[in-house]
Amino acid sequence: MDEREFRVLHKRLRDAAWTEGETNPRGALDHLTPERVVAAATEVRYGRTVSLAAPIEIRPGPDNPDPACHWMTGPVSAGGRPEGLQFATDRFAMNVHGDADSHLDALCHVLFEGRLHAGVSADSVTGEGAHALTLDLVANGIVGRGVLLDIPRLRGVAWLEPGEAVTADDLTAAETAQGVRVGPGDVLFVRVGHRRRRSRHGAWNAAQERAGLHPLALEFLADRDVAVLGGDGNNDAAPSPVEGIDFPVHVLAMQAMGVHLLDYLQFEELAPVCAETGRWSFLCVIAPIRLPAATGSPVNPIAVL
Repeated sequence: MDEREFRVLHKRLRDAAWTEGETNPRGALDHLTPERVVAAATEVRYGRTVSLAAPIEIRPGPDNPDPACHWMTGPVSAGGRPEGLQFATDRFAMNVHGDADSHLDALCHVLFEGRLHAGVSADSVTGEGAHALTLDLVANGIVGRGVLLDIPRLRGVAWLEPGEAVTADDLTAAETAQGVRVGPGDVLFVRVGHRRRRSRHGAWNAAQERAGLHPLALEFLADRDVAVLGGDGNNDAAPSPVEGIDFPVHVLAMQAMGVHLLDYLQFEELAPVCAETGRWSFLCVIAPIRLPAATGSPVNPIAVL
């Protein structure tokens, strides 16, 4: 895809997602109505919960040059046997938007041509924090119907190789193969097998090479009124399939359509459960931390089957 084609697609998706002069934009979260949250609760059949997050990593690697830091702040003992009450305490710090840890991107994370989603000025993001489209939009969590589409399963492979892209046709074919259909307000999860490949062969520089969605696959999300998109990679393929535009899926999903993204999740526990039960949809609960003015958060989505 060349840059001109990308900009035509961007304008089409942007114009369909918001109206000039719109106030208090929430993006695609508007598709996740209270009625759809209630309906999502009916997805629970077995009372089984599965985490979609990978453990936070504190060691550096090819895809994690700036790892999270975790250190103990207490108790600090000079030796001997302490008497009475003590508390073990610790602290951690992390780069939220890295290429290893599971995280949620707030809509203020992606700026394109000087604008955030819904035409919000880039000036709303300052050195003191963001002042629009922040993590506050999801302060009460995201609860809805989750759907997992397993693309390696569809293609009969263990994982997609770095650089491969998932098309809209892949998403439609996965629906048919799995007997499920993505609908309005859904939280769509797309497995490319990034975590399985990483566990088998070790980490690599995912900033340079990774599997992800093709930009045209975002038309599938727009047609189905998807509320949130999550992947076990970055959602964007690398190298970028668009000449001159990096992270085109982030630009289209977040800046044009207002779709929150969940990056670097892990589906290696969920996919076998879905295959075993024959159910690829479930209640999904996403609870980011409440950090005002933030551009994202570490996250531990829970599938309830």
